[in-house]
Amino acid sequence: MKNLKMINRALLFFICNLFVFHIQGQDTKQNEWQSLFDGKTLNGWQANEDKEVFTVSKGMIVAKGGRSHLFYTGPISNANFKNFELKADVMTEPGTNSGIYIHTKFQDKGWLQTGYEIQINNSSTDKQMTGSIYNIVPDSISPVKDMEWFTINVIVNNQNVVVKINNRTVANYTERDPQKPISIFTGGTIALQGHSEGSVAYFKNIYIKSIK
Repeated sequence: MKNLKMINRALLFFICNLFVFHIQGQDTKQNEWQSLFDGKTLNGWQANEDKEVFTVSKGMIVAKGGRSHLFYTGPISNANFKNFELKADVMTEPGTNSGIYIHTKFQDKGWLQTGYEIQINNSSTDKQMTGSIYNIVPDSISPVKDMEWFTINVIVNNQNVVVKINNRTVANYTERDPQKPISIFTGGTIALQGHSEGSVAYFKNIYIKSIK
């Protein structure tokens, strides 16, 4: 009986340690870069009103054509990100207007009503250019050019969002009143924007990691 108790205690100790190791492993993974795009398909993504706007070609998500939005709906963090860093490589053709939404949610049609848009626009008629937090921190000069790849990083930490283009900070905004109607810092998914006819944007190497 004594030996049986010792075996049971050893087994319980092993199970507890295995559980702790599993949880720690999950935390570690959440704090590491995880890919949102497999480079081959739109698995884990869902387009809304015009699904033909978004295609995959040569390892890139291509947003070409009229208004539509592509939402991340995959398994990472159950597609609900609060504090995180997002990075992606982006390229635009002349006249392109696009964007990356943060803290948003799926919407059947229309311009998105939740979240903040990080603007992607190097040469369209819109006056808010690449790196702007749309209608919040506008910038009238694009830091990059069409037909050249650039890297965008979006860092969200509590009420603060920082946008970097090619590792240079172009927007830094802190939401002062989390109770105001525009407040979105409660979590949400990521979405890519197709804006209008003649607009072509390319996205690849889309990664995210949690910030504790």
